[in-house]
Amino acid sequence: HDRAFLDFVTNRTIEINSGKIYDYKFSYTKYQTVREEEITIQKAAAKNQDKYIKETEVLINKFRAKKNKAAFAQSLIKKLDKLEKVEVDEVDNSKLKFRFQPAPRSGKITVKMEGLTKEYPSKTILENADIMINSGDRISLLGKNGVGKTTIIKLIIGDEEYQKGNLELGHNVSVGYFAQDEAEKLDGEKTIFETIDDIAVGDMRKNVRNILGSFLFGGDDSDKKVKVLSGGEKTRLALCKLLLEPHNFLVLDEPTNHLDIASKNVLKDALMSFEGTLLVVSHDRDFLDGMTDRLFEIKENQVSIYHEDVMSFLKRKKQESIAKFEHK
Repeated sequence: HDRAFLDFVTNRTIEINSGKIYDYKFSYTKYQTVREEEITIQKAAAKNQDKYIKETEVLINKFRAKKNKAAFAQSLIKKLDKLEKVEVDEVDNSKLKFRFQPAPRSGKITVKMEGLTKEYPSKTILENADIMINSGDRISLLGKNGVGKTTIIKLIIGDEEYQKGNLELGHNVSVGYFAQDEAEKLDGEKTIFETIDDIAVGDMRKNVRNILGSFLFGGDDSDKKVKVLSGGEKTRLALCKLLLEPHNFLVLDEPTNHLDIASKNVLKDALMSFEGTLLVVSHDRDFLDGMTDRLFEIKENQVSIYHEDVMSFLKRKKQESIAKFEHK
């Protein structure tokens, strides 16, 4: 589900669609471009053919009753009978429609961390660290494997305690948190509808089925039990829960796990239009590209702050992917 990864490791793309197989001798992004061009050409050809058929049918109706033109009309009928219908390949245009609720404004400071130390018996995560997150900041959180990215997130949301220092959320900050295992926290015995209906309030209660439909849980799907859902479906449902409350600070820990490329693109579009503060951990370079403009790197028990996007950071570090940077 990682477009950048697919482009890096593959040189052939096979699409299975409506019982047909399409084989392209190039990587995913080029396949997408070529496929869109093919369908555009098909649509134009189908439109021209429909125009030709309608014009021919007008001529047939005009001349078929005239004795001296009957043979001509019959020849036109035979032409239409032999005409091979131009087919436009079906494309699944169903999309996850994801928009965050408008949230109340917060103060200028979202998170203030001063002299903070976080230790485990066998490891120190932070030592006398200072972090400031301002309202409207859009931050990617990076670091080598095991340095404590998830721990820092849990400190910010209050799920972890620290040994020394101070950490405060700013005035009127409302945190929306999506954990790595958020999808697995869902109650498997509840139905999709019950999962959302249980937390919906006010006017949302009247629109639960519409909300679920926008997350591709239309019709009878909303009556399925959560335990039978795929990983991607559970992730979509967990994101749907996050949508229902207005937050001005989103903290997302690997939100794209199990999402397909189309769903990731729509989630990214929603986050691009989100007006609050954003802190996100992701290994997906393509997902983060253009979405954040600041970067926190955890190293040597401190947090280094860079005013640049992920692509610039990786280029400067001479790394082609976040995964390679974090494994080095």
